Amino acid sequence: MSYISRKRLSMGLVAGILMLSAGGFAPVSAQEIPNDFSAIVRQKLPAVVAITTRQIIQDQTMLDDFLNPFDSRGPAQPQVREALGSGFVVSPEGYIVTNNHVVADSTEIHVVFSDKETSPARLVGRDPATDIAVLKVDPRPNMTTTAWGDSDAMQPGAWTIAIGSPFGLGGTVTVGVLSARSRDIQAGPYDDFLQTDASINRGNSGGPLFNARGEVIGVNTAIVSPFGGSIGIGFAVPSRTARSVADQLIRTGRIERGFIGVRLQEVTPSLAQALGISSTKGALVASVEPGSPADKAGLLNGKEVQGVHDLTLAAANEKPGSKATLTRNRGGSQQEVELTLGQRKDEEVQTGAVPSPEAADQRLGLSLSPIPDEARQQPGLQPGTTGVFIQEVAPNSPAAENGLRPGDVIVSANNRDVAQPSDIQEEWARSRQQHKPILLRINRQGQSLFIALAAS
Repeated sequence: MSYISRKRLSMGLVAGILMLSAGGFAPVSAQEIPNDFSAIVRQKLPAVVAITTRQIIQDQTMLDDFLNPFDSRGPAQPQVREALGSGFVVSPEGYIVTNNHVVADSTEIHVVFSDKETSPARLVGRDPATDIAVLKVDPRPNMTTTAWGDSDAMQPGAWTIAIGSPFGLGGTVTVGVLSARSRDIQAGPYDDFLQTDASINRGNSGGPLFNARGEVIGVNTAIVSPFGGSIGIGFAVPSRTARSVADQLIRTGRIERGFIGVRLQEVTPSLAQALGISSTKGALVASVEPGSPADKAGLLNGKEVQGVHDLTLAAANEKPGSKATLTRNRGGSQQEVELTLGQRKDEEVQTGAVPSPEAADQRLGLSLSPIPDEARQQPGLQPGTTGVFIQEVAPNSPAAENGLRPGDVIVSANNRDVAQPSDIQEEWARSRQQHKPILLRINRQGQSLFIALAAS
């Protein structure tokens, strides 16, 4: 079975372990495409480096030796894990861009230039969310650098050139085309990869993906492979993202991302029908964080915004403190809301998306009651919360199929606050008469989400 790995295109050298760690420009015209790419390679190859890392692992055996120094087995030796990746020079001051997973947790980092000269490198900063890291080496005389290109100008079918150190073979060049854009491979919260069929393998991680002008339009990061080698499906972080992250790391050593403060879920057909909207495009605001920019701007629960993944990327790419305008759907009419983006904390780097399964049955499949006193002690249930407590969920019922759980609190049904099981029954009967799903708003350990149970 094929799998996606951040193959991690760096190559781990531990036996038996595969660690794949082993602005704007006009589109290129037909007249600008060379007969071959030798001139570009000759010019850019000195700016591409191999990266070797070492990680010393202090295992439990070493701890036992420390606690029992007279053990007859003798002292254990620390394990040394080595890995290989690629990178590219982005400034004459010696800054080098690579992948986070190539250098994460390393105790030693060295770069090897195309002339085989090796230099120690210092980690300037890294961003696990986008898998980008920046290193610094002492500048070399007349150091060759790369130039960033415009990944947004790249269209499927355009030439792509990858240079790196697959399997430790430095200075390897492969050529292909851009296969697709905006790929979400579930590798992280800000997935927006370029896909290429240029051959990339273990050890290519962190290397540049060039366009036909010799500009860097991506950072090679992951591949799809059933056996660990290239099958022509590789992914690169677009330069739009990589350049922004690298510039921030060089400037401050850390990343600042915009923060809106909403919890989102996808709009399913049942939710769309229950909300009275004609399309499943966009995202549903399940809850708004108190005191967040969205809360201050007056965004309310249940209002449609632009897609979950797109909204997450758009907010993260904006600088905290900048102004933003959101278009929401309220009662079938569109409104614009202006807000000032806040600062996202490191632990908040996530999409916040929650699942919203489908259902189609006439029975609720729920055993309901007022909220018991003991249930009010559960995390996230604020004092004074009104709602209906789910005691049991019948197997194979619409409620079970939609992910409702015992312990969930139904706060509203069809946007009507509820306090007694009879409130749910009334709204369920009304929804069945109207041949539309019942829209339930759930409180689950302090998190809000919407679930639509189809009435047929």
